[in-house]
Amino acid sequence: MRAEPRDDSGDRLPGESATITAAQAALDGRQRGLRGLWPFLGPAFIAAVAYIDPGNFATNIQAGSNFGYLLLWVVIVSNLMAILIQSMSAKLGIATGKNVPEVCRERFARPVTIGLWIQAEIIAIATDLAEFIGGALGLYLLFGIPLFPAAVITGVFSFGLLELQRRGFRPLEAGITALVGVVIVSFAYEVYVAQPDMGDLALGLVPGFEGSHSVMLAAGILGATVMPHVIYLHSALTQRRVVGRSDDERRRIFRFEFFDILIAMGVAGLINAAMLVMAAGLFFGADVDVATLEAAYAHLGEYAGPVAATLFGVGLLASGFSSSSVGTMSGQVVMQGFIKRRIPLFARRMITMTPALAILAMGVDATTALVMSQVVLSFGIPFALIPLLLFCSNRDIMGSLVNHRLTTMLAWLIASIVIALNIFLLYQTFIEYL
Repeated sequence: MRAEPRDDSGDRLPGESATITAAQAALDGRQRGLRGLWPFLGPAFIAAVAYIDPGNFATNIQAGSNFGYLLLWVVIVSNLMAILIQSMSAKLGIATGKNVPEVCRERFARPVTIGLWIQAEIIAIATDLAEFIGGALGLYLLFGIPLFPAAVITGVFSFGLLELQRRGFRPLEAGITALVGVVIVSFAYEVYVAQPDMGDLALGLVPGFEGSHSVMLAAGILGATVMPHVIYLHSALTQRRVVGRSDDERRRIFRFEFFDILIAMGVAGLINAAMLVMAAGLFFGADVDVATLEAAYAHLGEYAGPVAATLFGVGLLASGFSSSSVGTMSGQVVMQGFIKRRIPLFARRMITMTPALAILAMGVDATTALVMSQVVLSFGIPFALIPLLLFCSNRDIMGSLVNHRLTTMLAWLIASIVIALNIFLLYQTFIEYL
């Protein structure tokens, strides 16, 4: 028997209660159009941060500088995959009132659950490493602050974002969305300065490759489609936000949330496309090496001027700040869900940031650390994605929101592609670094 979603409305803050009241008015048909959609916007924007993290900066810029607009279609396909995967995560939370780790704990044997929790905690540390590097690099590029103290400053800022969460989900969503807006403005200017050739850009929407290196970069873009921690998080963001009282209400909630996903993932897709287009317009054919984010910043100043370089640094900084907080939220979901333990969010922030600070204090090259963090994240993808697909195709768990057969087939195809690409990337990375 499928468990009914839980209603924790008594624990909500006043601002949250107003949002829930507005959402209920939309479900009852008393609010329509944008006013009806507005209360449901937010969760996907937090999840979308994972798709514009510092790892995406490096991959997209390399793709554009090496192959022009050739791999633009890969960014589009990746974004479509992200929409499907994130919609299933959100749907699980709406249908069950539980997040992915909680359903794992209920459905799997305890040894399996413990194993999933351990790997998820390792993933949380790797996630923090990538985000801290992004924030630290942004501060280093803009102000010349060495990486270790810059990472400490990133941690302090992430504490500020987490404080917003204590005030309710709306302030946190507003803070994260504002940082995403900074990234949008930064790369909108970069694309304007790059003056892309629209004919060549249109050709980039036609699938194709040029040699094995382009295939590997495409694998990197596609392989980064799924971030394990955000699969866990998105289901948690929707599980008790608006609780449906019936199957019909839950279906309507999901329709509203799907618009949230389309908008947020669309924004993330445009940002990733802008990164590639900027690099293609400025660096393709210019015989420059932008293998690191520091090199990309330096060459931007050379080819597009100091304003473009500064905005790049600001965008990287905003990406690192926002994604580091999202990573901490995901870690809390993982611990509470898999082993039913909760520690103060700020204590968890200190625990997960310590390994990242230690690695930077040892003087490890930032780009190397970023690459290795992505390798660790690749290991975690099957352990988040496969349970999600199993749950969303199970009517006993999902009820009326169970995946259609075609959706399930498409989701398994996407999962197979993403997992295979990440195995390929792991192999290539080990070959390169060993």
